[in-house]
Amino acid sequence: MQKLTLLKGAVTAMFAFTACASTAIASDITVGVSSDVATMEPNGSGSDSNLSVMANIFDGLLQRNSDGKLIPSLATDWERIDALTWRFTLRQGVKFHNGNDFTVDDVLFTFNRLTNPEISNFVNFGAQIASIEPLAGNPWVIDIKTHQPVAFFSQNLPQIFMMDKESTQDRSPGDVGQNPIGTGAYELAEWIKGSHVALAANEDYWGGAPAMDKVTIRPVTEASTALASIMSGSVDILQDVPVSSIKVIERNKKIDVLKTPARRSIFLGLSNAEGQPGSDVRVREAISIAINEEQIIDKVMFGAASLAAQVPDPATIGYNPDIKRPVFNPSKAKALLKEAGYADGFEITLTGPNDRYIQDEQILAAVAADLAKVGIRVNVAAKPKSIVFKELQENKLEFYLLGWFDGSYDYGRSFDKLVTSVDSEKGTGGWNGAAYSNAKLDKMIRDSAKIIDVAKREKALQALNLASQESFALIPLHYQMDVYAITKNAKFDFKPRPDTWLVFKEVTSK
Repeated sequence: MQKLTLLKGAVTAMFAFTACASTAIASDITVGVSSDVATMEPNGSGSDSNLSVMANIFDGLLQRNSDGKLIPSLATDWERIDALTWRFTLRQGVKFHNGNDFTVDDVLFTFNRLTNPEISNFVNFGAQIASIEPLAGNPWVIDIKTHQPVAFFSQNLPQIFMMDKESTQDRSPGDVGQNPIGTGAYELAEWIKGSHVALAANEDYWGGAPAMDKVTIRPVTEASTALASIMSGSVDILQDVPVSSIKVIERNKKIDVLKTPARRSIFLGLSNAEGQPGSDVRVREAISIAINEEQIIDKVMFGAASLAAQVPDPATIGYNPDIKRPVFNPSKAKALLKEAGYADGFEITLTGPNDRYIQDEQILAAVAADLAKVGIRVNVAAKPKSIVFKELQENKLEFYLLGWFDGSYDYGRSFDKLVTSVDSEKGTGGWNGAAYSNAKLDKMIRDSAKIIDVAKREKALQALNLASQESFALIPLHYQMDVYAITKNAKFDFKPRPDTWLVFKEVTSK
């Protein structure tokens, strides 16, 4: 076990860890989460679990409130000047945890750092920036120009966290990844990898001191451990309640179970390369209607999911309410396969993680069983997410399962990653695991990026989404459900966020 500690004098002295939430005072909170933090490098990981913790220690130029609305943060105002230019007014009087002032130099340093693939998970986004220039005579107003139109630029900024140039530039990546210095509402008090992350309130936070003085975040990766943690009271909140445990927890009168529709969709991707079965749209449609997704939701997900007709969720720009899910119809699926020349079916390998999404390995098995009934012989390759994601990003899978929600709330960004033809130079198709390619859809996404009018662009993305689903570019299965368990005697008010982040400055005392 590796112990990583940031000694900050009074911060460390004031922080007394509690083993059990039942002994915690009103200003303490302990949360059980399903994934551990990977790094304290603020822009070093794009995973929800990492971004969630970083959002407490760091701030972006913009942030989202608990309802997902884009609001000011280290920038107080912003606007799109033209197709390539975004203007931001920086917040004055903000200090980093070490006392350094936040200035335009920190913005320049942060965005430049994004382009380093050894320390950044947002290289493609950083590479889009052509220049950052303060307005003449006003160092607190900056223009950021991109090489090409990036319509979702501002939407992505809540997950790009600003860093202190002065204290970071001469530190090693290893040190930066262990000892974060941000402007956020909390400072890191202690990180014991695999055990917990402890945060202490930043009393001098520009947005006002948070109500919770002390926060402990504990990874509980096993379903049995997660159940025990909330049942015993060792955590106040359990995020990602195992679906198999929901009914057990609901019977406990000392615990409230909170269910909320999740933004994350679970879907299948399939190669359409020449010579592959998926090159025929009839095969893609057959697969879509051969899967009994309602049964998967009922039997595999224990009811904790909802049918998906498209990949983006309703909160995402480009979600199209007119798209309807194809009806489950195995007889029609067989007929389509016969028309496509696969009357006897075919064999294919379905790859997916066994440690990332709710019931992911069980979903793979259920999909394989359904497709077998129409003659498609599926070899399931369930692997750790670290292996699957590497293979996905190398675009070498023929059939795969993936989960997705877009932190920028913009389907244009999602589409560029998931469906646009793979082009490493342009940075498109990075999560297009089967290297799906469709020239018509590629043109539609390029054209949408040039549209400055927000309403017109949303209609263009909705049309793109519809065309994508008509081509069965991706095969949606369901949206997950976020399930939280909260102790009834908790002395705080907690509201789940649509992005699943745990932002503790939003938690208030009762």
